[in-house]
Amino acid sequence: MSETTPEAPEAYRYTPALAARIESDWQDRWERERTFEAPNPVGDLAGDAGAADVESRPHAFIMDMFPYPSGSGLHVGHPLGYIATDVYARYLRMTGHNVLHTMGFDAFGLPAEQHAVATGTHPRVSTEAAMEMYRRQLRSLGLGHDKRRSIATIDPSYYRWTQWIFLQIFNSWYDPQAGPVGESGPTGAARPITELVARFERGEQATPDGRPWAELSAVERGEVLSDYRLAYIKQAPVNWCPGLGTVLSNEEVTADGRSERGNFPVFKSNLRQWMMRITAYGDRLIDDLDLLDWPDAIKLQQRNWIGRSEGAKVAFAVAGHQDASISIFTTRQDTLFGATYMVLAPEHELVDSIVPAAWPGADLPEEWTGGHATPAEAVTAYRKLAASKSDVERQADAKAKTGVFTGAYAVNPVNGEQIPVFIADYVLMGYGTGAIMAVPAHDVRDFAFARAFRLPVRCVVQPSDGRGTDASQWDDAFVSYDAAIVNSANAEVSLDGLGVVDAKRTITEWLAARGIGEGTVNFKLRDWLFSRQRYWGEPFPIVYDEDGVAHPLPDSMLPVELPEIDDYSPRTFDPDDADTSPETPLSRREDWVTVELDLGLGDGVRTYRRETNTMPNWAGSCWYELRYVDPDNTEQVVDPVNEQYWMGPDAAKPAGGVDLYVGGAEHAVLHLLYSRFWHKVLFDLGYVSSREPFHKLFNQGMIQGQVYRDSRGFPVPAAEVEERDGAWFYQGKQVSREIGKIGKSLKNVVAPEEVTGEYSVDTLRLYEMAMGPLDVSRPWDTRAVVGSFRFLQRLWRTVVDEESGALVVTDEVPDEATLRALNKAIDGIRTDLAGLKFNTAVAKATELNNFLVKRGSTPRVVAEQVVLLVAPLAPHIAEELWSRLGHPTSLALHPLPVADPEYLVDETVTCVVQVKGKVKARLEIPPTISDADLEALALADPAVVAALGGAEVRKVIVRAPKLVNIVTG
Repeated sequence: MSETTPEAPEAYRYTPALAARIESDWQDRWERERTFEAPNPVGDLAGDAGAADVESRPHAFIMDMFPYPSGSGLHVGHPLGYIATDVYARYLRMTGHNVLHTMGFDAFGLPAEQHAVATGTHPRVSTEAAMEMYRRQLRSLGLGHDKRRSIATIDPSYYRWTQWIFLQIFNSWYDPQAGPVGESGPTGAARPITELVARFERGEQATPDGRPWAELSAVERGEVLSDYRLAYIKQAPVNWCPGLGTVLSNEEVTADGRSERGNFPVFKSNLRQWMMRITAYGDRLIDDLDLLDWPDAIKLQQRNWIGRSEGAKVAFAVAGHQDASISIFTTRQDTLFGATYMVLAPEHELVDSIVPAAWPGADLPEEWTGGHATPAEAVTAYRKLAASKSDVERQADAKAKTGVFTGAYAVNPVNGEQIPVFIADYVLMGYGTGAIMAVPAHDVRDFAFARAFRLPVRCVVQPSDGRGTDASQWDDAFVSYDAAIVNSANAEVSLDGLGVVDAKRTITEWLAARGIGEGTVNFKLRDWLFSRQRYWGEPFPIVYDEDGVAHPLPDSMLPVELPEIDDYSPRTFDPDDADTSPETPLSRREDWVTVELDLGLGDGVRTYRRETNTMPNWAGSCWYELRYVDPDNTEQVVDPVNEQYWMGPDAAKPAGGVDLYVGGAEHAVLHLLYSRFWHKVLFDLGYVSSREPFHKLFNQGMIQGQVYRDSRGFPVPAAEVEERDGAWFYQGKQVSREIGKIGKSLKNVVAPEEVTGEYSVDTLRLYEMAMGPLDVSRPWDTRAVVGSFRFLQRLWRTVVDEESGALVVTDEVPDEATLRALNKAIDGIRTDLAGLKFNTAVAKATELNNFLVKRGSTPRVVAEQVVLLVAPLAPHIAEELWSRLGHPTSLALHPLPVADPEYLVDETVTCVVQVKGKVKARLEIPPTISDADLEALALADPAVVAALGGAEVRKVIVRAPKLVNIVTG
């Protein structure tokens, strides 16, 4: 029937309108029939089958890095990973797996708070509205999520357990003599702080000043334990951002020393903050990377961030200060005899106590004093200068080195020399001890500083470039790890003539024997700054008594819910005013801050003050995989049986964890490192069986968009740009074009609804999977989307008559060519889906569909298997076709076709027959033919017989089934 005929039944053509009805109906049905709900072995989500039945099935835990719900919703770049994990999860269900796949929301954080400040809308209101929009968008993509398991970090029922985990960390210490479960020998592990207290009480562990534990006051005990706790309070140099009114972690500060959010200046300031002792886990965080199936590049980034280095700690006494010494960490203790000065970070706590009232001498170079009358004035001025620089700027190898003499001298322990102590911004508190011994002859930065400040340069490593050992004549430092040590001896020890390795060992033993040093391992990783001066975050489950001692709240008082307040904003300041300090929004709710509580300590009801900082937005994402496993558990963070089932270790994943975790490479350090730390603490304390949270990590690429910029370089709306004669114009003016991210700031957002409305949801899914390898970034091209839609239309027509709606499949027995095409597609698509190679899976499905179109008819048995093969990629149309083929139940759990090996081998192959190196015949033969049979066929072939012409056959070389080479006499 013609399309122009009024009676044309449009209802049977695969149009966007029909696709929309199909997709909506199937999404409703999946939800109604609870198709994607994954049973747990035990608990509320156990289902009706029973633990034995559930545990007998293969299972898989598939996770996406969950989104922060922005009010602008999803664009086409966001669903790439979500669709990919959905395709993989659907494939696993069709191969018999019990699949846990869900989605939650990382909903605390600064954006919602800033929106609240700007609009007066409570962060919860805007965040919940954004989450609801995300849920609608995610559902519309046909994602097979178990919605019972979805979480939001802002729900009190969720952050009750975030607070509980914080308390486990607070109530733990890292015992270097303990060993994690399953380890032989002590490698260090978290243990309850009560065990440490018991050691103090029994006298097995000495207090810092040697007094018995019973003689210490409550305040003193709290201070002692704070030096051991994995979560502790510390007066520490932090990144203070007056423009935001909050402190930031190192990772939230850009390379040019500005806030990642808002682009405000960031300064160093000493503030009292919560810290997490993640550095205690440095060795394990590095070593256990070997147990994980992660991209090598991500592992390398983690190793570099942690930055393990082996060396020695050495104590330098401070002249004139009997109780003061400067502790340094060095990886080159073999060069101690070459140290001619020391440098402290400007923030170093020792600076104030060693600075004298006056300069020690009248003839100091002006470079040393900075022209100031006293050391205190010089130090104060320099500290202010250093505070205005970012860590990156301070570490940059600028030609001009800056610093100032403190007026103090340290004593080099190997030769007794008094050497001047400077402060300089190229030394950071964030690495080592915040102090260095400077060996200018053999360190580039030290050499530059020594030349700028006219300090001695002493050679202690024999140069191999012929320059000689008089370092005063050198133009640059000589740095070598493969040279002999020289000029390094005292009355008790000599390093002269030793190589670096032997010299390190010798001097370390000498230092240790005298109690002034020891071999140690250091990490670039710093303890995690865990306080934020913001409102929209998890409250700390901590209160303080009148003496300022921190007390954890008992479990019965959790959650500590975030109170309602009128003013959400932390107090902000002039962005350039470094001489400011935080004022938190929660501190304004005095009725919430001051509370009367009985903490069960035996002293009854007392007055306490709550902690008014909140946790960073990283807290909620540190453990959400565990809540997915057991979302309704009110008694435990996770039931051990369920955790063991979904995340426990086995031969395939020795450290346990989620089977597949998909997300962006931008989370290579922060989220992944923090999550690993929290998980290891829970493992040490016996709450989980897995020692790592994520076994396999896959970083999807980015979908990029066209960015158009005007003559000023500002982005213009991509949707309003016109192309004329190979150039692009916006409002009549020519603009440039480039490839970049998709986002509001670049004005090139393409909403999923633009594609799904014009074509279909399955078209969007198919196109995003077909664009290229999943781990490679690729540009979005709206014009190319139609190709995926046409594939679906052809697939539809292989099953449904567009005029009548009747089935067009036949009952014929498929011929051998069809069976070969089908089974090769089955084998290839199964392999591709298992390997996350979705673009090639789409290509193979397209090739098979094209074969069927050219064939002219489709046997029912073939059509059904084609529909099943396409189902993980385009589930809505596959479900509809499966239903029309007469199947009353969803195909979501139907077995995926398995290839018949008989049809995977080519029917014949071409064998080349050569006589004296020249091709004389080509034989079509079975691929399984034997060498003997192939030789006989070749020698009997008429063309070969003619080529031989009766000549004697001296040798026949057979390489079945491809080649026969005949050599004549």
